[in-house]
Amino acid sequence: MQLIEYPKCSTCKRAKQWLDAHHIDYSTRHIVEETPTVHELKNWYEAHNIPLKKLFNTSGQVYRKLHLKDKLKDLSEQEQLTLLSSNGMLIKRPLLIGDDFLLIGFKEQEWADTLLP
Repeated sequence: MQLIEYPKCSTCKRAKQWLDAHHIDYSTRHIVEETPTVHELKNWYEAHNIPLKKLFNTSGQVYRKLHLKDKLKDLSEQEQLTLLSSNGMLIKRPLLIGDDFLLIGFKEQEWADTLLP
């Protein structure tokens, strides 16, 4: 499974601590240095039947600076995917991707329900 993270993010750090505490193996990927591509983002949100907006880091500085709260509804799917893939800081983090799941953000109970027996 892959954890896509921003290493300085406190939520990402908590997610890694949780994974480590539960002895769950994962690889990491820096969300800014290796920003997900349009193709990856599209595959993830379609395969897991989630709204595309859920991938946006709506509390992030870049999101606010670009005034996306007002603009997002007028952008096409392709425009939104292109925007997300242009700047990793626009993507909600962490993302934990497994063979049959996608977890967006760190919600301990959701992660436990998905990952623990």
